[in-house]
Amino acid sequence: MAEKMDGRESFPKTGLLLVGMGMGSLSGMTVEAQAAAKAADHRRYEAYTALWPEDELTRLEERVGSIQRVMRPEVEEPEELFALAERSLVALLIVGDPLQATTHVDLQLRALDAGIDCRVIHGISITTVVTGAVGLSNYKFGRQTTLTYPYGDWIATSPMEVLASNWEQNLHTLALLDLDPTGLGTGDQRPMKPEDAVQSMRLMWKKLQETVDEPLSEDHVRLAFRQMATKLYLQQNFDDIPVVLCADMGTPDQSIVTTTLGALGEEKGGRLNCLVFPAGTGEVEEKAVLRWKRGE
Repeated sequence: MAEKMDGRESFPKTGLLLVGMGMGSLSGMTVEAQAAAKAADHRRYEAYTALWPEDELTRLEERVGSIQRVMRPEVEEPEELFALAERSLVALLIVGDPLQATTHVDLQLRALDAGIDCRVIHGISITTVVTGAVGLSNYKFGRQTTLTYPYGDWIATSPMEVLASNWEQNLHTLALLDLDPTGLGTGDQRPMKPEDAVQSMRLMWKKLQETVDEPLSEDHVRLAFRQMATKLYLQQNFDDIPVVLCADMGTPDQSIVTTTLGALGEEKGGRLNCLVFPAGTGEVEEKAVLRWKRGE
């Protein structure tokens, strides 16, 4: 007999539920996920890897009950969560899909080690939506990356190295954007805007240009490939590199714009943004991407 998805009887009395909230609207959250949140004795909203609009979060709260916001320390040091889960049912509400971030996989494994029943209710994720929405083949995407804010004089160059390595293999790249200028995951978040992303990438570009003349590694093939790919990527004109800005995906405010890195900073973007960097495109892909270009 099929399980009922609208009542407490569908879920255990104690344990931890990792609940995927979907992309950013109550209408995009699955029936099962909403039922899980309503069935829980305690609801915690993980608010540092991604965010929902506040009005949508209020709508969810009106439907399932009060929700408490938690940040990185409460998730990475989950003693309080586990203590609650030992005697009651706890729902950790996570934007997108719960297991897209290593942090939540680690939490799942730690719960199992602690003897706590941990169940996953999957949700729609940016990583599954954006490729098709833009019009690029999902099979032609390489490793994804995250553009981070610079910290003082330091900037991580690995995102651009990932981009270069994918590009050399004719693979598209999905780049998520940071939402925490401090890197601490404790609050005061400021999701990265297009102009922030351009600034970050210019700093990466400048820093990597300082290393392009270094000899390729003779001991590590993968390192040598990454060095070669980065060197070739930097031979392009930064401002001419094509990019697709994707804003507020999966919500009524969704927008997609095909532009270049040189013009990206002029785009307003949305509440949450990500970037897609096309590599070589086939005929259908090319037409699909061009439809998002201004004036096309």
